[in-house]
Amino acid sequence: MKGDSAKARDSLGPMFDGFKERFESNKRILSFTEYLDHALENPALHCRDAATFVRDAFDHYGSFPVERPWGQETRFALFDLPFDDGKDLLIGQEAAQQAIYQLLCAFVQEGRVDRLVVLNGPNGSAKTTLVTCIMRALEHFSTTPEGALYSINWVFPSHRTSSTRIGFSGERPLLGKGDSYAHLTDEDVDARLRCEVRDHPLLLLPVEERRQVVKEAAERIGAPMPRLPILLERGDLCHKCKLVSDALLTAYHGDLSRVLQHVQVERWFVSRAYRRGAVSIGPQLSVDAGERQISADRSLAALPASLQMTTLFEPHGELVDAAGGILEFSDLLKRPLDAFRYLLGTIETGEVNLNTSILRLNTVLMATTNDVHLAAFREHPDYASFKGRFAVVRVPYIRHHETEQRIYDTRVIPNVRRHVSPHATEVAARWAVLTRLKRPDASKYEKKVRSMVETLTVAEKSDLYSSGKVPAAVRGERADELRARLGDLYHESDHDVEYEGRYGASPREIRAVILGAAHDDGTTCLSPRVVIDHLVDLCGKKIEHSFLRRKPLPGGYEASEELLEVVRDSVLDAFEDELRAATGLVAEERHAELFERYVFHIRHWVKDEKIFNKVTGKDEAPDLNMMASVEERLDVPRAEVDGFRKALIAAIAGFAIEHPGQPIEVTKIFPDHLTSLRASYFQEHREMVAKVGRNVLALLAGDKVAPEEDAAVARTALETLRTRFGYCDVCAGEALSDLVQLRFKD
Repeated sequence: MKGDSAKARDSLGPMFDGFKERFESNKRILSFTEYLDHALENPALHCRDAATFVRDAFDHYGSFPVERPWGQETRFALFDLPFDDGKDLLIGQEAAQQAIYQLLCAFVQEGRVDRLVVLNGPNGSAKTTLVTCIMRALEHFSTTPEGALYSINWVFPSHRTSSTRIGFSGERPLLGKGDSYAHLTDEDVDARLRCEVRDHPLLLLPVEERRQVVKEAAERIGAPMPRLPILLERGDLCHKCKLVSDALLTAYHGDLSRVLQHVQVERWFVSRAYRRGAVSIGPQLSVDAGERQISADRSLAALPASLQMTTLFEPHGELVDAAGGILEFSDLLKRPLDAFRYLLGTIETGEVNLNTSILRLNTVLMATTNDVHLAAFREHPDYASFKGRFAVVRVPYIRHHETEQRIYDTRVIPNVRRHVSPHATEVAARWAVLTRLKRPDASKYEKKVRSMVETLTVAEKSDLYSSGKVPAAVRGERADELRARLGDLYHESDHDVEYEGRYGASPREIRAVILGAAHDDGTTCLSPRVVIDHLVDLCGKKIEHSFLRRKPLPGGYEASEELLEVVRDSVLDAFEDELRAATGLVAEERHAELFERYVFHIRHWVKDEKIFNKVTGKDEAPDLNMMASVEERLDVPRAEVDGFRKALIAAIAGFAIEHPGQPIEVTKIFPDHLTSLRASYFQEHREMVAKVGRNVLALLAGDKVAPEEDAAVARTALETLRTRFGYCDVCAGEALSDLVQLRFKD
């Protein structure tokens, strides 16, 4: 046994030493003078309130642009949770991220949090996930050197430590390490009072001296004087700490240096689990802050006489626990108004009146609510009073189906224990997004765009949002005009009560559909067909889901059941493309090469220049036959050829101006043209593709395919579907069966 103990000590010894070293390097426990030396090395980092701390967390993890068809958005890496391998990250909602960041910057500029940030959106739109990601980021940020947070404790030594009764007779006591009581061990301490609201250590200094110390520190390092939040500009200690400080000043006849000997500065870390600086309050009927008297136990007898005669109270509750960080009122408007009416005065003054004291808040206040409760609250007589104190950030449902699909691929598919067919989550995401789209208001657009917007179907609008693909009937300059107004189209209803993304299928409902399809006893794969079958079942539950009861509008808007046919067609289109590629008739890059060659000749045609032919060694005119052949495949009317060509060159020039230094990739500038070129080619070979599809089905059924040449093509196509596109034999057969019956039956 002793040998085992020795082995354990040998094993644990390095760990203990390493832990102690990390503890000291993190500056967990400091005297006030040690803290001041550390803080004044970077005063801007240590002179911040809760709003600045949260804003700094956003900046710490950085941001990057996200290109969308409707315009560039900014995504903050904080919401990718890089410190936790992206587990349960926020997908999408870049506009809401930017809005929150801008509010934080406004709070920092103002010097205090003067509004309640209200995240408003339909149920399941990721409001809670937004707040949770911020809290998780604060937890990690607070462990980094840039995110260090400090608070104070009051230390009163025992008789053994001081030569007199902790030095209140005027005779100096024996001090601990660093000329302070901060580093005394528990056996040398009779009383240690913790600051529940985590007062900033600089509040121990008088206001004028506080400013001067910070100013001198900034000058010393050649930095500008940091902008002090109101907390540090003119704030003071909390009620309890103020009583302790005043009592010590009286006992020491105004000697502040001796008062500060009793201060222990402790680094603290944000923690959701322990409710430190990151707290969520549910819609329960409870008070968010209160007071209780500090128990008169034996250790408090060590306090100075002036404090022994003072009744000390300590604040408690969620508002106290969240001090220095963020407080979320989950489903705020589910509470009766009286339960949060105090927020009117609290937000305006930054204070909460308790029974015997005033609690000064240093917290970013956030809340979540849905549209139903917010609409009801707008009808309340007190709404006008709250309106100016609320900063509403809208969090709608996602309207970009690839982003929506990422939610299910990331959150749902890892829980599926069977093969997942290609496009299984895509059909669910497409249908969900289609149910959310709102018919455009054509009257908001000028005449040349109005007709295109007015005839835009829900499927075409979804394609615009997804990839910027314009309807097939819109060509040339009209297509460019529609793309140019895509941002206006996307943001058309942002400020309306009935905004786009307010209604439709919730990700929670779609998650249930996918999981239900994944556990369907009649299938071996999670395939698009099974998902659509379960979406059909969902459409039958009109009593449970209000979005299913809406009256269909022209263009397919709000027609939930009819939209199932749209997603069926979309998945058939996708599988037909994959089957075409699997046949190996023409390599996909050949289409890109042809289109790039076409554009190259167009450039010279517009400038009336010749092209050097490497084969003949001569300068020759652009190949008009090749150009005409491509334009015929693109279905460009002969009367519009000149305008079409010039529009291409103008679009390339515009791209070069907007993206200086970037290579010009015409296939990315004109994805619709490339798609049309491919579709035209394959339309000519449609029967051949259909034949391959039927032969692959025969192989899967165990039938013989003849001649051998056709069998070889079918085997190659099936192998490509397996290895390149991820089909198993079951879901490949299912997809081929649907394709042959619905597309190749003639």
